[in-house]
Amino acid sequence: MKSPSQTNAIDFDSAKLQRLGFGQQPRILERPVSLAQVRQQLVLQLQTSLEPQRILGLFFREIQRLVPLDALSYQHKASDLRLEFGQRGHHSISYSLSHEGEHLGELTFRRNQRFTEQEQGNLESLLSALLFPMRNALLYRVATQSALRDPLTDTGNRVAMDQTLQREIDMSRRHLQPLSLLMLDIDHFKRINDTHGHSAGDEVLKAVAASIKGQLRNVDMVFRYGGEEFLILLSNTGREAAAMIGERLRFATQAQEYQADGKSIELTVSLGCSTLLPGESAESLLRRADSALYVAKREGRNRLAMAG
Repeated sequence: MKSPSQTNAIDFDSAKLQRLGFGQQPRILERPVSLAQVRQQLVLQLQTSLEPQRILGLFFREIQRLVPLDALSYQHKASDLRLEFGQRGHHSISYSLSHEGEHLGELTFRRNQRFTEQEQGNLESLLSALLFPMRNALLYRVATQSALRDPLTDTGNRVAMDQTLQREIDMSRRHLQPLSLLMLDIDHFKRINDTHGHSAGDEVLKAVAASIKGQLRNVDMVFRYGGEEFLILLSNTGREAAAMIGERLRFATQAQEYQADGKSIELTVSLGCSTLLPGESAESLLRRADSALYVAKREGRNRLAMAG
């Protein structure tokens, strides 16, 4: 009998083909389909998509023709990807998938009944059909995410910001929740580049971006809006809370140490804040945050200004 929680590691490069069933005649099981039939169907279907959720959904559906399951969960930490299908069960078997030393995620099968030896063997055999579709999907996911990231600061870029802002506005209205924007600009950034060089300026940008991300919740999003400007999208955050977060960001970036050529660089930031109004467009919300930032700079920098 298997324990309620079983953990296994499969490296498909070193696992024996015999155990996976490739070197044997497929056995006819009591169920109306055989292992070979399900595996053949999986090979055909899993190649039709590069979307991890669809691939795993198809996999979850098809393998139940052979091994009944209550749930399937998948996690790939490097891609910040976590997917779940079905309802949780009391017993589970977990597999760590890898290919040529490349980790491809953790897959867990769950149900209320214990898994038999034969069922575990069938699951392991069927996992072989999942390996390459998931590897291709993860590679595609990385490429897609890279197209939406600023490579220097590892924040979202303008394309990502445009897509995300409209989606967050729609969600804010649908759920009747507030939404706020902070536009942050590094004061006298040109002076840093002129005095210490662009490489020092790049290091400052990376440090400021890291400082911003370190002060925010997981649901908040940071985008590089311009050369030395960052836009922070604060979901479910009203005007007063957004102002408090803006002040926290201002103090955190100022308190951080910045070095160039062995010398300390004093740095401050200015911020403009706007909160979504009823019926307001994305363009208007951005414009009001930008206008507030202009006010903060005009009034002496190193401060936060609120849009009217």
